[in-house]
Parts: sequence; C-alpha cells; structure tokens
Amino acid sequence: MTSRPRIDLNSDLGESFGRWELGDDEAVLGLVTSANIACGFHAGDPAGLLRTCEQAAARGVVVGAQVAYRDLAGFGRRFMDVEPAELTAEVVYQIGALQGMCAAAGTVVRYVKPHGALYNAVVHHESQAAAVVEAVRRYDPTLALLGLPGSVLLELAADAGLRTVTEAFADRGYTPEGTLVARSQPGALLHDPQEVAERIVRLVTEGKVTAVDGTDIEMAADSVCVHGDTPGAVAIATAVREALASAGVELAPFIP
Repeated sequence: MTSRPRIDLNSDLGESFGRWELGDDEAVLGLVTSANIACGFHAGDPAGLLRTCEQAAARGVVVGAQVAYRDLAGFGRRFMDVEPAELTAEVVYQIGALQGMCAAAGTVVRYVKPHGALYNAVVHHESQAAAVVEAVRRYDPTLALLGLPGSVLLELAADAGLRTVTEAFADRGYTPEGTLVARSQPGALLHDPQEVAERIVRLVTEGKVTAVDGTDIEMAADSVCVHGDTPGAVAIATAVREALASAGVELAPFIP
C-alpha cells in the first residue's frame, strides 16, 4: 500500500508596517500550515507582528522566523554586501525578536527562512549562507532551515547538523537551472489561481515543474510557498489547497 503524498503550505506574513497594509494575513492563516513571519528588518512593526503570531497560534499554524537584510525601504529585496559576522548577529537578533513575540502569543519559532534578496543570495553566496547557518546553530540548533533545493544554504546547514527543509514556490517562475526568475524579468510572477494550482499538484505528485523557457525540470519539495503579498494571494492559496486535497495530497506542517 503506497503512502499518501504529503506537503506543507507556507506563506510570508506579518509584512504590514504602520498604516501601510500588505496582504490579508488572517485569511491566509486559515489556509496554510506554516507561516514565515517577518522579524522587523525588511517589514513588520511590533504590534502587527504580535497580532500575526497570536492569529497563527489560535489557528495552530507553525511559525517560522522570516529573516532578511536590514532594508525596510527596499523590502529586503536589494542585495547587501553584509560582512558575515554582522549578518550572523543580525539573524540572531531577528530570531530572538520574533521568539519574544511568539512567547507573548503562546507559540514558538520552529524554523528559519531567509527572505527576498537574502534568500536568493544564499543559494550561491557561500559566506553569507555560512553566516545564516551559524546564526541558527548558535541561537538554537533544533530549528529547521527552509530554503531552495540544491542551495549552498541547505548544504552547509546539513553539514552543520541542522534540519533542512526544501521549498518550492507556487506563484514564482523558475529558470531552467531551478532558481527563481528575477522579479524584474518576464515570467517572474504567476497570477492565475487555476494555473498555479495545477502546477503545484504536478510538482507534488510528479516531482516536475515547467521552467520559464517551457522545459520541465525535476524538483522535490517538503513545502510550497504562496507569497502573502502577491495580488490575489488568498484566491491562489485557496485554489492550491483545494487542488491538492482533490488530488489526494495531505496538507500538514513539515514540523509536527
């Protein structure tokens, strides 16, 4: 008897700042199984972060720290040549800040996911990847690291004895090499809920995804991300969740 396919559904949340509201965190939290919550460096203010942690706790959604470059103005989407020791300290700081919010909300940080430009950098940038791994190791080596399959980040994390979790993106385009298409390029973002849902069902059940040039690439993932700031994020997450359920895929957090 074959086992039922299983996948985690995550989203980047807690990214509103003051009067500037981004996404519908409460609605998305009703659809996902894990939440990558901002830590105040690229987005998020204390009141909003606490509220998002409280909502995640109330719904039983697993919380991860979404760490980033210290770049509020650029939403963490600009590469920064941060010295490794400084980056390690800044990642430790961010995890600690979100853990404080989680403690007040009755939950805990269970994993770490880099955001934006840092996420893309640590796919290949060895010194910055090592700095992120060192931060997690020193803060709490039981935390998992979520990242792109085949990335230097996950390779170094595994070497350090950390738990690694591979991630695919529902609403982002892929290059033939399996990396994300830059947001400035055509095909970077996908908006049609049905197209996205069909794409993710194929990824989970067949281990394949179509790249931006039309070729198929092999990809295995433990978790699928729907960006909370993508226009129509709630509709996309709903379509993905329903399509996976219809295909017999179990939705569950990668951390029990």
